[in-house]
Amino acid sequence: MRHRNAGYKLGRNTSHRRALLRNLVTSILMEDRVETTVTKAKAVRPHVEKMITLGKRGDVHARRQALSFLQTREAVTRLFDTVAPRYGDRNGGYLRIVRSGFQRGDGAEKAFIELLGAEVELDEKRQKRAEARAKRREEMQKALAEQQAQEGGEPEGSKE
Repeated sequence: MRHRNAGYKLGRNTSHRRALLRNLVTSILMEDRVETTVTKAKAVRPHVEKMITLGKRGDVHARRQALSFLQTREAVTRLFDTVAPRYGDRNGGYLRIVRSGFQRGDGAEKAFIELLGAEVELDEKRQKRAEARAKRREEMQKALAEQQAQEGGEPEGSKE
């Protein structure tokens, strides 16, 4: 019987499970949105909420506690400078879990776990990625056209 045994074991021993959760919390705070399995998302939610609460406290002791759990100093800095101030007047509920389908290998249900209020930053990242992709595509097309011009053939798109 598992009466009063809270938490998820995730099929791992204690140290592996702790490392997995620490890595996931660090990734969520750095990237604002991470895709993982639904069970891992539900398991990591209380840890992320605790870190954001520490960030809202903002004192030196809270910073040291966060540093003892998170993997990188950059994550701690981002937590205290960017993420926590977003939720100044909010009491909990900082995350959203959105189910996104099933994994190909074992059929596990996947989900995005994301910080609320991060939509603006995620949209900016998406736009930058799209612009970089378009720029790369133009450069590839120019290079292909130049290569075909040197070989003496016409570019493929110009034939009618």
